[in-house]
Amino acid sequence: MADQISSENPAEKTIEKPTEEHTGVNRYALQCAIVASIISIIFGYDTGVMSGAMVFIEEDLKTNEVQIEVLTGILNLCALVGSLLAGRTSDIIGRRYTIVLASILFMLGSIIMGWGPSYPVLLTGRCTAGLGVGFALMVAPVYSAEIATASHRGLLASLPHLCISIGILLGYLVNYFFSKLPMHIGWRLMLGIAAVPSLVLAFGILKMPESPRWLILQGRLGEGKRILDLVSNSPEEAELRFQDIKTAAGIDPKCKDEVVKMENKKTHGEGVWKELILRPTPAVRRVLLTALGIHFFQHATGIEAVLLYGPKIFKRAGITTKDKLFLVTIGVGIMKTTFIFTATFLLDKVGRRKLLLTSVGGMIGALTMLGFALTMAQNSGGKLVWALVLSIVSAYGFVAFFSIGLGPITWVYSSEVFPLKLRAQGASLGVAVNRVMNATVSMSFLSLSKAITTGGAFFMFAGIAAVAWNFFFFLMPETKGKSLEEIEALFQREGDHKVRGENGAA
Repeated sequence: MADQISSENPAEKTIEKPTEEHTGVNRYALQCAIVASIISIIFGYDTGVMSGAMVFIEEDLKTNEVQIEVLTGILNLCALVGSLLAGRTSDIIGRRYTIVLASILFMLGSIIMGWGPSYPVLLTGRCTAGLGVGFALMVAPVYSAEIATASHRGLLASLPHLCISIGILLGYLVNYFFSKLPMHIGWRLMLGIAAVPSLVLAFGILKMPESPRWLILQGRLGEGKRILDLVSNSPEEAELRFQDIKTAAGIDPKCKDEVVKMENKKTHGEGVWKELILRPTPAVRRVLLTALGIHFFQHATGIEAVLLYGPKIFKRAGITTKDKLFLVTIGVGIMKTTFIFTATFLLDKVGRRKLLLTSVGGMIGALTMLGFALTMAQNSGGKLVWALVLSIVSAYGFVAFFSIGLGPITWVYSSEVFPLKLRAQGASLGVAVNRVMNATVSMSFLSLSKAITTGGAFFMFAGIAAVAWNFFFFLMPETKGKSLEEIEALFQREGDHKVRGENGAA
């Protein structure tokens, strides 16, 4: 009932927390996270398969390099729009139906691209798929984080990023096998076949439960509690999570009603942008800075340059034959997937902060070596064998260090630090920054390499990584093992309530 809504400050509430014994990851929660992460495999597949399909598109549709660049970059621009729409959408219709919507957009985009009789139609399909990418990148980590227990949230919330890497490798394999088909059929099948798993996921996700946190925020306490019983390791843990979420939603923890009418409560994301951007509290301002910062640095440190332009980089280092370029580039994909898989098991043991600082520290060293090796290789005309070997080793090292830390932690951290009612739209803002930086690096790297040399570009990325390390060291607290409701308190400081009161009086 309306009178059950708590008017007390959630930050001032304290709930006695029993000691939790974690016997392992909850299998049902793991299954839910895996199904939700399938959409990330589809996105990764689309990214990987386009790298091969564009070779045949350029020849079949007689497109030029500028059109190919637009075709590649339009995905991120449309994903930017999709990510900004996804936050409010998931607050209104729920996390589960937002995944269904993303699947439908992927399916429509894949069908249009698979048909692709002309360049404008192909571009339309690519843009439609891009909207799906924006929705997927925002909702999959948030859903996984809200389903997971505190002790295994790192594992479950990192699954979407692992699935992106798996999808990229699948795209490379499909490129290889479908390239043997007639040209006008091969690239269309490469792009169109993604419609099949998209359709399966759209129906499959309906068998999965809604996020219990979203349900409780709507006042549907009974449904939320029943789902928490399924995704928790014990009834005691489920009850503890239930009390914490009710407190965060502004509901009296003692309320036993099946449904509570959330009068004067904004349950569909109303006014969230005001609380995030226009008049944030000091704690929310710190959360926003941290979440947007990690998304910015994920791509500003140059990972997209290696993943997209690996063949060009290794060619400048001294590899000349296509077969060897292909093998070395496949090695990049294998390194990425292997180390992200390793990271999923380390996040909840080592912790986000230690793993992130180690990751970025290693990236600084690898990027510096890569810049030095490429400079020496280019100055010698690609004749220095040691410079070529060092280029390959340092590129692999860069991808490995990125994949074991900054890559997956970006999605885990940004999906767990926002307060409950700001989480969806806050995460969507992070994805928007992520897509802008992805597009910026991918569409400017070749021009940057011409201006300051390829080696110089990686020296610049090393400098940005050094700035990132200091940013993370001073601004990012550890969140390992804490509930989503406890994490909010990590960003609060003494005097915050006083500052908020003064601002309100003003």
